[in-house]
Amino acid sequence: MKLVFLDAMTLTDAGADLAPFRAFGDLEEHPVVAPERIVPLIRDADVVFCNKAKLTAEQLACAKKLKYIGELATGYDNIDIDYCHAHGITVCNAGVYSTDNVAQQVFAFILNEYSKTAAFDAFVKQGGWVSAPTFSPLAFHTHVISEKTLGIFGFGNIGQAVAKIALAFGMKVLVCTRSKKDFDGVEFTDFDSLLRRADILSVHAPLTAQTKGLFDAAAFAKCKPSLLFINTARGPLVVEEDLCAALESGTIAAAAVDVLCAEPMRADCPLRNAKNITFTPHIGWATDEAKQRLFEITLQNFKNYLAGTPTNVI
Repeated sequence: MKLVFLDAMTLTDAGADLAPFRAFGDLEEHPVVAPERIVPLIRDADVVFCNKAKLTAEQLACAKKLKYIGELATGYDNIDIDYCHAHGITVCNAGVYSTDNVAQQVFAFILNEYSKTAAFDAFVKQGGWVSAPTFSPLAFHTHVISEKTLGIFGFGNIGQAVAKIALAFGMKVLVCTRSKKDFDGVEFTDFDSLLRRADILSVHAPLTAQTKGLFDAAAFAKCKPSLLFINTARGPLVVEEDLCAALESGTIAAAAVDVLCAEPMRADCPLRNAKNITFTPHIGWATDEAKQRLFEITLQNFKNYLAGTPTNVI
């Protein structure tokens, strides 16, 4: 059996040793793979593991022996799932490995914006406190998050984890989701109401044909001008040019994003020089603890598949 890792760096850069996978067959490790190299690498593979490497129907059609794909992530929009279903290819993702990490990232963004932590740090290091006439130089406006309304779009494991933290902070929580869940303390609402009422809006939906580009100029026009918009889900849920325009015009106040339409960020990314935006480079998932869980879940998923009891099947 031939096993191919297309995004081995996802695990190996975290210090993981892929040796356990070698027990199942011949293993090829490729840290990062350019799109044009995917077909030659998977052509004879029985098993493929990937993270962000795109596996289109055209590419998968060249892999006649392929029976299993292990997705090294929660999201699986990089894989043509319809093709896999039609051709008997089992796809398993890593489930909830990063739930707490992404929720933590959301609140790192919120607290940074509302407490101006990074701004005050820079102010002090640039001599602002040394030259201040008072013990508390109030260089930036800060706000409490208690009683603020947090809107959550998408209410899977991550959205629910974000809601729990928000409620602990004393926030009001609005949720827009396809299927309501039994969850105390939150109010379920429609999309337009979510946009109009939220002080902070955090996106936690998968990328689908229905959600792609959902946050566009029309959506931002319905939001409060004081809104903080947060995206830790997938870049293409947002029309980046429209988010940039909303920030530049003051239609919304600020944004914080961990994901972009094209990653790594391109030099011509519309958001690169936008006003009042905070970036992290798609690292919301990547705590040391989460990377270890990712390795363990990926390995266990494959063992379960071989045993005839596949888990986390898409």
